[in-house]
Amino acid sequence: MNEMTPIASEIMSSELGKPFKLSRRGFLGASLGALVLGVTLPAGRARAQAAAATITPGTRVAAFLEIRPDSTVLFRSAFIEGGQGIFTAMAQIVGEELDVDPANFVVEGAPPGPDYLLTGGGRFTGGSMSVRMSYETMRRLGASARQMLLQAAAAQLGVPVSELSTEPGRVVHAASGRTIPYGEIADAAAGLPVATEVALRDRADFRWIGKPVERLDVRDKSTGKAQYAIDLKVDGMLYAAVQHSPRLGGEPGALRNEADVRGMPGVHSIHRLQGAVAVVANSWWRARMAVEALQVTWTDAVGTAHAMPADFSTEAHMAKLKAATGNGVAYETEGDVQSALTSAARVVEAAYDAPYLVHGQLEPPSALARWNEDGSLELWIPNQAPEMFQAEAAKLAGIAPEKVIIHSPMLGGFFGRHFLYQTANPFPQAIQLAKAVRRPIKLIWSREEEFLRDALRPMAAVRFRAGLDGNGMPIALAAVAAGEGPTGRWFGRQPDKVDSSAVEGIAGKVYAIPNRRVAQIHVDDPAIIGFWRSVGHSMNDFFYETFFDEMADAGQQDPYELRHRLLAESPRHRTLLEAVAELSGGWKRGPFTAEDGTRRARGVAMASPFGSEVATIAEVSLRQGEIIVHDVWVAIDPGSIVNPAIIEAQVNSAVALGLSSALLEEVVYVDGVPQARNYDGYPILTPDRMPRVHVRIVESGAPMGGIGEPGLPGVPPAVANAVSVLAGKRVRSLPLSKLDLKGVDG
Repeated sequence: MNEMTPIASEIMSSELGKPFKLSRRGFLGASLGALVLGVTLPAGRARAQAAAATITPGTRVAAFLEIRPDSTVLFRSAFIEGGQGIFTAMAQIVGEELDVDPANFVVEGAPPGPDYLLTGGGRFTGGSMSVRMSYETMRRLGASARQMLLQAAAAQLGVPVSELSTEPGRVVHAASGRTIPYGEIADAAAGLPVATEVALRDRADFRWIGKPVERLDVRDKSTGKAQYAIDLKVDGMLYAAVQHSPRLGGEPGALRNEADVRGMPGVHSIHRLQGAVAVVANSWWRARMAVEALQVTWTDAVGTAHAMPADFSTEAHMAKLKAATGNGVAYETEGDVQSALTSAARVVEAAYDAPYLVHGQLEPPSALARWNEDGSLELWIPNQAPEMFQAEAAKLAGIAPEKVIIHSPMLGGFFGRHFLYQTANPFPQAIQLAKAVRRPIKLIWSREEEFLRDALRPMAAVRFRAGLDGNGMPIALAAVAAGEGPTGRWFGRQPDKVDSSAVEGIAGKVYAIPNRRVAQIHVDDPAIIGFWRSVGHSMNDFFYETFFDEMADAGQQDPYELRHRLLAESPRHRTLLEAVAELSGGWKRGPFTAEDGTRRARGVAMASPFGSEVATIAEVSLRQGEIIVHDVWVAIDPGSIVNPAIIEAQVNSAVALGLSSALLEEVVYVDGVPQARNYDGYPILTPDRMPRVHVRIVESGAPMGGIGEPGLPGVPPAVANAVSVLAGKRVRSLPLSKLDLKGVDG
């Protein structure tokens, strides 16, 4: 697992298309005693259908829907719920066309299989892709199922389909006043061909899409009934805890007190793993106490890929990024930047940087592994990509992918943490331990081990140069980003091409600056880097939008008015900027005195992440050197929407995470080891520092964009721009807690 072979596109194109082998615990849900729409097939026939090359993802009603005798619906979602509201959105979309109230849905994560490859021929919950990439497909799926129910009802009532309609959960024959609940005809509908030519509802007739439908998972989460991977149990299982090498690449040598630990209460066995030691016990707490008591001599392994150098420090690596010279490989070019800079009345230059971040999700990583008597391997694991995890588990276990059964529980936090980062996932260890002890193993990493092995948001540094004309208007902008992006790390990098995840948020800006060049200098990152909520946008929009204010100041322009002027030819963005200003009660930069007597300022930022457009304004004051964020206003245009309540909730959570990263968060390495092993060394935003958040949704009618991540990128620059006004100096580095702001109170 330390070889860190990139997850190549071959996995997406080959392994994902392999059939899922049904077991006695198969995904058909027959044990529920339901009348199943379209899945009353013997397992052999179902396997054959799953393997058929003719399967078009998202079209087989059988794979997604189960209508029960009481007319409630079990829906198998291709996308994983991790707090972002996916299950509720899917129920709204499918329920709209099926004509079933979303409240009558039970939604669960679907198993691996070709039916669920809805994201560009693959399957991955992330990048704010789920709803926007499956919206039309899921509507048609619901409409197909409804048509099959109508056909079954027509046969039972002896009337033409044209005389029938539906009301939520039932078929209606208005002429005779007869109705049939869906649950009574689901079995008959199962034998019918899937309807392919179906009409979709007019938007004006929507009952649930576009409405603030209540979250399906709220009650279970609020009452403790929600089941996460960390909660799951199977018969006969044992528990395991691990102690990793403090520095990635170290291997366990001598265990100086092994005999004493074996004698501790509940201990079953002690195991050496790659880069770690593990204790198996009859409770997790006993396993943890025992493994942490082990006195391990760690040795350096020779040739371990991505081993962390013993002299690595974040300070030295940042210095290396900042020292990177040259113009890099161009990603975006427009006009003639060099000539424009040469002829500019004034040139503005600045360098920006941002640190490593952990994901820090509430639920620690865990994995439950069981080897079955038939040679299959069953895994209950938090994940964002079931087929990818299935393929990797099969490779590790030395069995065919169809013999790996993946269960994908609800995630206790998302943020890009549950991707296939090979040294940052516990399931390989659980597989090995379950095989060694011949019992199911539930492995949980402690918070300390999670902080030690999390995949980090990359470090980055960017150099900007801008040229202004005699009127202070920008005529040229050049940016060179130094670092490594997670997309290139995990999906392969071409040396002559730029990793888009390293420059997104710098490239693609819509401001009418006629001459632009955005480039990257690739610098290998020694750490295990990964995707973090809003990926490159999380730091790159901070870089660009704060430098934008520097340009404005240098040209004696108001930063809001300059943005407004440069968006004259982009009405969608200009409308959004105006909307956030109106939402905030009118733009005023400051400094100004608030009603409570505090001296305040505002900052503004724009971002275009994941198909959505966002404008953000933050109002800030300073108190005894501490930054106080009072209000954040966000106007978001996702094109069109499914659930405005979920959008507002996602924007609120994105503001919280964006503010936490801007103010406080930073991973520091010394001698190859992260210094923070828990939240006491890695502070995050506390509830008393959370500002009021105001959200306005603007539906422009553009193609649907994402929701889970777009609310975050505008927060750090909006806050930093406001702080710069109050402090009288530019902010070019995160987190803002590094700033010395004493004596600047207001």
